[in-house]
Amino acid sequence: MPDYQDIRQDMRATIEARRDLGPEYEAALVESFVERLDQSIAHRVRAEMHATGAQPYSPPSAPPRKGGNGSIPIALGSMALGIPLTAIASQSSGTLGLLLVWGGIVAINLAHALGRLRGRD
Repeated sequence: MPDYQDIRQDMRATIEARRDLGPEYEAALVESFVERLDQSIAHRVRAEMHATGAQPYSPPSAPPRKGGNGSIPIALGSMALGIPLTAIASQSSGTLGLLLVWGGIVAINLAHALGRLRGRD
């Protein structure tokens, strides 16, 4: 039977730290606790799998790509979102806002294109 005492102590310490630090640190504290909990669960699962001799799960391979051009929806979506974001950014943040918005759109499109190229190798 797993020992849940460590998890309880971590939770109590997280709650106490939240009391000491205040609500502005709550998100970081919760994220830290969840990360520790996730590591603890993963460690226990690996130990149990090792003890029983079970093989780790490996997801099935990706299905082959279909013929179509997946870049068209990304390009059209970028343009559709780019128009209102351009108006909002130019009114609220000026040139810097425009650069950020379009830099993000360009980055998304580049990431998609590079992902497609790597998938063909």
